[in-house]
Amino acid sequence: MRRPRTGHREAMSFDPYLMFDGGCRAAFTRYHEIFGGDLTVIRMGDIPGEQVPAEQADLVIHAALDVDGRLLMGSDDPTGGSKGNIERSHVYHEVPDIPTAQRAYAALAEGGEETQPLMETFFSPMWGMCKDRWGVRWMIGVPQ
Repeated sequence: MRRPRTGHREAMSFDPYLMFDGGCRAAFTRYHEIFGGDLTVIRMGDIPGEQVPAEQADLVIHAALDVDGRLLMGSDDPTGGSKGNIERSHVYHEVPDIPTAQRAYAALAEGGEETQPLMETFFSPMWGMCKDRWGVRWMIGVPQ
């Protein structure tokens, strides 16, 4: 069921937080190109008063993409232990119409993999799944 958007954030929300093995900055830069919004990226080397190993200074400790009050967040996992989480999860992106679905799907699948081509279903006039070049699985859908 689609949650009504009221122009302000509710007291409780669920926002995806993606973990990457070093590709967070590139992924969020691409998501910003695709979806627009406001992007914030904080590197581990930017943490005040912290001594971060040189090889981890450019890893992202926090990225946030705010699109109309909705957040997509993520970071790099310096332990490399997050790979399985991305492989088992999907981010659902609801769009207002078929042309927007086609553009978002094509941009996300570029360099990745189309796992379910966009098509009309019993629950959506246009719905599909893809995996982007960073291994993030996406569901793109137009509401009925």
